[in-house]
Amino acid sequence: MRLLIVEDDPLLGDALSTGLRQSGYAVDWFRDGSQADAALSVAPYDVVVLDLGLPGADGLEWLRRWRSAGRTIPVLILTARDAVDQRVAGLDGGADDYLVKPITIDELGARLRATIRRATGRAQSVWQHGELEYDPAAKTVRWQGRPVELTARELALLEALLAHPQRVLSKSHLQEKLYDWSGSEPGSNTLEVHVHHLRRKIDPGIVRTVRGVGYALGSGEAGS
Repeated sequence: MRLLIVEDDPLLGDALSTGLRQSGYAVDWFRDGSQADAALSVAPYDVVVLDLGLPGADGLEWLRRWRSAGRTIPVLILTARDAVDQRVAGLDGGADDYLVKPITIDELGARLRATIRRATGRAQSVWQHGELEYDPAAKTVRWQGRPVELTARELALLEALLAHPQRVLSKSHLQEKLYDWSGSEPGSNTLEVHVHHLRRKIDPGIVRTVRGVGYALGSGEAGS
């Protein structure tokens, strides 16, 4: 999953982005709303973590602009403003969750997972697809009841496919889900390598190739 953090405090922003990357997310961090707004126009983020005390227009103003423009991406407010009326204003302004600083990475991760579950229409904490089970909290995969060891990138790719089990996702879309702007550019065949590893470690039919378009999740049944 790819996250957008909007936080003007350099120490907190660095700590959040580092901690969430270590948790397996692709993360981009910006310090003001205009930069975040530009990023939202070009990258397929799954959740925005938004501070309210931003330079210029504050976070609530940016949230209102995004909702007025029809952006439906989940937004989790993370702020020092803890008054009840401020929480009400944030949630009524379009936020999906409202957290007060300070917060641990573990709790933030749990809130993000809950937000993503709601956004993808999943009530259960463990994602089930045929004989495949994925626990996004523990980052564990089981196929036909047996554990499967995957790398962080392989997990991220599987999660992106599981989030939209009925859709065909383009190669460019999947690469943008796996890689943020902090690292080096992925190689031209990097995605194909990750797909090959998923098929080898889980089942040859777990990922379908749709020629000329991209990839889709398989049926979740062995040998299909």
